[in-house]
Amino acid sequence: MKHLNIIIPVYNEEGSIVLLVTSIHNVMKEIPYSYSLLFVDDGSSDNTLGNIKNLLPHDSTIHYISLSRNFGHQNALKAGLDKTNGDCVITMDGDLQHPPELIPLMLKKYEEGYDIVYTIRQDEKNLPFFKRKTAAFFYYFLNSISEVKVDKGSADFRLISNAVADILRSLTEYDLFFRGLVKWAGFKQISIEYRAALRSSGATKYTFHKMFRLALFGILSFSTRPLYLAVYLGFIFSLLSVLYLPYAIISYYFGYAISGWASIVVTIAFFGGIQLMVLGIIGLYVGRIFMQVKNRPAYIIKESNIL
Repeated sequence: MKHLNIIIPVYNEEGSIVLLVTSIHNVMKEIPYSYSLLFVDDGSSDNTLGNIKNLLPHDSTIHYISLSRNFGHQNALKAGLDKTNGDCVITMDGDLQHPPELIPLMLKKYEEGYDIVYTIRQDEKNLPFFKRKTAAFFYYFLNSISEVKVDKGSADFRLISNAVADILRSLTEYDLFFRGLVKWAGFKQISIEYRAALRSSGATKYTFHKMFRLALFGILSFSTRPLYLAVYLGFIFSLLSVLYLPYAIISYYFGYAISGWASIVVTIAFFGGIQLMVLGIIGLYVGRIFMQVKNRPAYIIKESNIL
């Protein structure tokens, strides 16, 4: 019998644990797979870990990893992947917005020969206008400058075969972006759409700051084109400055007054902004190199019931 690992990173989701476990068990009753649930507690400050432990004496399918602090959703996923070895792996969130009812379809596609079955979240009309537009812009911008194309609405709700999981386990990148890494890995892939359910409890952990940070990691992880942008900007403005030279000579020859201090200050401020932007782009890449060469672990396990 094939074995399925279900990895569920959680952070302050104490109100969802029992409901999620019950929902998954109900779905898996009709599926001829053995399975296990691996909760990765990403430094929760509420009773999330306690609620998981309370289920252990009554449910042998449940395992947990508790991280020493909050390392972030992507690193929590990596911690779970590193501790699994089944025939296939499903990753999903712990807030019940990733519907467990989709698991049978994902396994069906896996049986059809797909190594990766990833999900596309359909747009919700009740989502804030700003969030919908910024998400759409992120995917458009990422796909415009990156060699790896990520589908709009891609989620961390996916199934991967053990062959793909082995590839992801072997990665030593410090800043992880699994939505891009899964596409980068190749293999036979297919997408399925879903409509997110309402949160059973708690509030979203993805603030605008965290979304922006994740977007930045995605761009820097899969593209060096921002560096080319810096080169192009330098070339373009150098050319413009050369074209300005004849104007200055002619103005001087015919006695016309050249623009005064206001235009000079504006020009200096403009080019100063361009220089800072270019230095910022370069600095981000250098910073990632700096963090990577430290070779620090992506996560630290405080406790676990996995041997």
